Amino acid sequence: MMNVMLAAGGYPWTVVPVEQRAGYMAALEEASSRQNIHPFTDFLAQLLDRELKGETVARLPSESLPTSARS
Repeated sequence: MMNVMLAAGGYPWTVVPVEQRAGYMAALEEASSRQNIHPFTDFLAQLLDRELKGETVARLPSESLPTSARS
């Protein structure tokens, strides 16, 4: 749903990197339990900013392996 809303606003789809899962979940928990959406919007804004600058934010697991280890 998040990506549908981003796409509707003209933003790229965003994948939360596994390495940032704890921060993502903490931000979601804050929004859900305390109705404080600021940590979640800040989290997403940082990811979107990086993506809009052309950074690769998340990779498929096979992309992080050396070429010789892929099959």
